[in-house]
Amino acid sequence: MSIMKLKRCFAVLLAVTLVFSLITPLRQASAASDPISISAKASILVDAASGKILYGNNIDEQLPVASMAKAMTEYLVLESIHKGKIKWDQTYTPDEYVYKISQIRGLSNVPLRRDGSYTVRELYEAMAIYSANGAAIALAEVIAGSETNFIKMMNDKAKQLGLKRYEFVNATGLENSDLMGMQPEGTTADQENTMSARDMALLSQRLITDYPEMIETASISRKTFKEGTDMPNYNWMLKGLIYEYPGVDGLKTGSTSSAGSCFTATAKRGNMRVISVVLNATDGTGDIKTPRFKETKKLLDYAFNNFTVEQLFPKNYQSKKQPTVPVVDGKGKEVAIQTNAPVEMAMHKGEKENYEPKLIIDKSKLNDKGELSAPVKKGAKVGVMSVEYKGKEKQYGYLTGSNAGQADVVTKDSVEKANWFVLMMRGIGGFFAGIWNGATSGIQGWFK
Repeated sequence: MSIMKLKRCFAVLLAVTLVFSLITPLRQASAASDPISISAKASILVDAASGKILYGNNIDEQLPVASMAKAMTEYLVLESIHKGKIKWDQTYTPDEYVYKISQIRGLSNVPLRRDGSYTVRELYEAMAIYSANGAAIALAEVIAGSETNFIKMMNDKAKQLGLKRYEFVNATGLENSDLMGMQPEGTTADQENTMSARDMALLSQRLITDYPEMIETASISRKTFKEGTDMPNYNWMLKGLIYEYPGVDGLKTGSTSSAGSCFTATAKRGNMRVISVVLNATDGTGDIKTPRFKETKKLLDYAFNNFTVEQLFPKNYQSKKQPTVPVVDGKGKEVAIQTNAPVEMAMHKGEKENYEPKLIIDKSKLNDKGELSAPVKKGAKVGVMSVEYKGKEKQYGYLTGSNAGQADVVTKDSVEKANWFVLMMRGIGGFFAGIWNGATSGIQGWFK
């Protein structure tokens, strides 16, 4: 081979090496841009306080959720308690449907006696701790008279809470085919409850926020039902259980043949509470119990190792760019505005300086000149103080699709309407001021 050919071969080899050296870092950077890898059909990690999504994959696909649907049953039970529609100590005697379902030990159940009497609290604990299906249907009947009526309440409440991709067809999360042909009217034997990971996280956030006492029950590792049935919690990440994880105190597991291994967890450390959801988690072994805990651990590790909760602005914060709003026809000509609450949220450690407050005034509250009309009440809402992110970390948005990391902006003081004499004098002053300004403008024009 001639020297010329050797030089050409060397040049080609050098060029190829250079190209690969440039491509490889790009490929590595692309892989690194995805912070964690979760082996599940859908997964999400959320800051419970603000609803900020810290990580998400396939979060809007509607998938079977199995017994995690009981979170909605829990919500409606607690709502009914708070509204006084039912009481913890009121009793229930099983009908034939509830009795038969409760006897199926292949499903999660506490066997109920046909002539037994059970309090709402006993049934609620059986459902929340042991995922007892007969108990869930019993509670549905206590609240709505029938499971058929109850699933309408479930779907109505989902819409009210802002869920977008869901369908509730029973109170338990079982596949309807497990209900022995007694599934709720209007549903078929091949149906089951479905939700997106985003909606499951949103429902869980509202459950924790609206009824924080539910954590007291969800965190119980084991309890004995009144008939002597042992009720171990299927959430194996609770204290003292096989996959114990510091800070985990809820929420709900689920598994069916179609849903696979599912788990909605919540954990709190310091001032940060997070919610995670995995749908159809897998480890390649076909195991339907443990993958949900292994994948959840990845999510929780990622949250607590990489994020911190920071206060972005305090209560009574005033925008430096616009601390006041003008007022027309008032004793004062402007009113100070401020936030009515602080805003805190989880963020990547060291990222606080990349968040800036953003004032958004509600223009519907103002006239064409951008003024409030007197009288103005103290504490009247005039807008919101939101935040803008200026950094480079990947952002996943918020559970509701809008910026939940915000506080209302309200008037600091009241402004009374000026009396007729003051308004008249202002009008006269404005009239003469207009004449004077016109005159001085004309005079100045003489000397141009």
